[in-house]
Amino acid sequence: MTNSQNTYRTMRIFNMPKNILAGLIVVLFLGSSILTAENKDFEVKSPDGAMILKVEAGAKLEWSVQHNGQQIIAPSAISMILEGGEVLGDNATIKSSSTEKINTVFTALNYIKSKIPDNCNQLTINCKGGYGLIFRVYNDAVAYRFFTKKNGEIVVKNEEANFNFTDDDKSFLPYMWDYRGGKIFNSSFEALYREINISQFLKDSLAFLPALVDVGNNKKVVILEADLEDYPGMYLNINQTGKGFMGVYAPYPLEAELGGFGGINYIPTKRADYIAKTSGTRNFPWRAIAISQSDKELLNNDIVQKLASPPRIEDVSWIEPGQVAWDYWNERNISHVDFKAGLNMPTCKYYIDFAAANKMKYAIIEGALEMDLTKMSPKINLPELIDYAHQKGVGIITWASWYQATLQMDTVFPLYAKMGLKGFKIDFIDRDDQVAVESLYKIAKKAAEYHLLVDFHGAFKPTGLQRTYPNVIGYEGVKGLENYKWAVEDQPRYIVSIPYIRMMAGPMDYTPGAMRNANKANFRPINDNPMSQGTRCSQLAMYVMFEAPLQMLADNPTAYMKEQDCTDFIVKVPTTFDETVPLDGKVGEYAAVARKKGDTWYVGAMTDWDARNLTLDFAFLGEGVYQATIFKDGMNADRDGTDYKKEVINISSGDKLNIQLAPGGGWAARLEKTK
Repeated sequence: MTNSQNTYRTMRIFNMPKNILAGLIVVLFLGSSILTAENKDFEVKSPDGAMILKVEAGAKLEWSVQHNGQQIIAPSAISMILEGGEVLGDNATIKSSSTEKINTVFTALNYIKSKIPDNCNQLTINCKGGYGLIFRVYNDAVAYRFFTKKNGEIVVKNEEANFNFTDDDKSFLPYMWDYRGGKIFNSSFEALYREINISQFLKDSLAFLPALVDVGNNKKVVILEADLEDYPGMYLNINQTGKGFMGVYAPYPLEAELGGFGGINYIPTKRADYIAKTSGTRNFPWRAIAISQSDKELLNNDIVQKLASPPRIEDVSWIEPGQVAWDYWNERNISHVDFKAGLNMPTCKYYIDFAAANKMKYAIIEGALEMDLTKMSPKINLPELIDYAHQKGVGIITWASWYQATLQMDTVFPLYAKMGLKGFKIDFIDRDDQVAVESLYKIAKKAAEYHLLVDFHGAFKPTGLQRTYPNVIGYEGVKGLENYKWAVEDQPRYIVSIPYIRMMAGPMDYTPGAMRNANKANFRPINDNPMSQGTRCSQLAMYVMFEAPLQMLADNPTAYMKEQDCTDFIVKVPTTFDETVPLDGKVGEYAAVARKKGDTWYVGAMTDWDARNLTLDFAFLGEGVYQATIFKDGMNADRDGTDYKKEVINISSGDKLNIQLAPGGGWAARLEKTK
């Protein structure tokens, strides 16, 4: 409805007889706008007026988005196909619609800021046939979801979701690794980005979310989904336009068998001809795009938090994020001890002692349980280890396979919670069909009942579960540091891509902290004594840059003890923050961000394999003088990745600092207020 139509409508209203006018005013106050059933074209603007969503309900229901006059999403069809042939969205009969303003602030848990403003304009369309759609338009994002109001259970055969762009734009796409023509849908959701034009989308492949598209004029679009519950995750394939994507979903699994890595992946062998069986009355997942006018804005976008279901845990006081001593990446490769290192009690206690000495909250012990989770490893006296750690002020988290956890959580969660275990790292999910997605909610809920933390590995990207169940404080779904135990892929370019793409979805357990650091020429994969690509300071910067409420120290305690200056810096970086300020960045090239906890600021910057000079503006500091403890690449960091320089200087809000980053380099600082 245009402004002139609104003006004419207002004039008609206030020229009505008083008795009719009174009744109409009541109706108008029930909703900010109520449109007639005949209206099939809708327009909603963002609070700042720059973003415009248009919805057209003709033979196909289509959405499109403009930003400051630039077409971002061309008209794109959306629908939901139910069993029996009913298509929600096609030839829609609009019963009613309403618009409303949302302008609230909510408290975030275990996040990169403590308060999140939620400000958007919302359109709700109710259609004949017991369904409808909700659209939200933010200053930096647009989202929509279907809802149904039908009796009993419904079967969703497919969902049509299209994201049509106006040109053959460059995209950053992560591909799944086991599609097999739609039969398997097996993936750990770990992949580098293929930087290709949309038309170059690989045949017989699917990309998983989030994915990024460069639409020109310095604008980037990230495609996401949120509030994914009791429904399969969305993949992308190229659609018929050749300039856009369409959603693809794993069919419902009918049969599965153990196989894959170590025989612990539960891989579907037979799938149905539908994607979901679900309640007939429900909200479906949000499909969203986030839009930035400069790349750095993507480092501070909260759209998934805003769209997620609110917390379902009333008492969250027991949920404590923190750092973790971890034994897997470094293969327990400790030295200068008088015992044989390995999966045994002296080694585990060594990790606990290290965590305690550095005031870390947790230690993860992998291998403490058998595949049958009711059975403890004969090499580990788990009750004794938990008691030992408790006396040291350290909590123990242990590893479990997803398959066994789904079968045994009713038994093992209360068993180990009573023993004093703090949580589970649950691994090898490698699916996001409806069964897998719903199981993560069930695991999170059951774990919360026994005050257990959950870290999901081998998992699809987060979609808001971490807000709904805040005891989920870790998520993998990223090609983390562990891959460089065996891979030679371009890690530095990847780590300055994921903050703008994968991290948009939520926390990512990249597991940083390597103390053996190599330049491009010297790096090689070594499984039992691994190293990282890039410099030491790049690894330090990751602790500021990467969102991870449960943050690992991937290397072994012996290595950290030899590098106590770096270790001291790492362990003082919080894993959650009160405020985030993006400083500078370009996708795939470099990133710089500042985060605040209490009165202390932390700054991290990283680059790809190109050496780089950046100017950091400290205007975000506000009043006062800060003592900055800085770690920067050493003069010879391009030859020896472990080379760094530590310095302490004073910085205030009027200062700008030029920093030099070596190839694969980084810069990290802690700024403590002095006056």
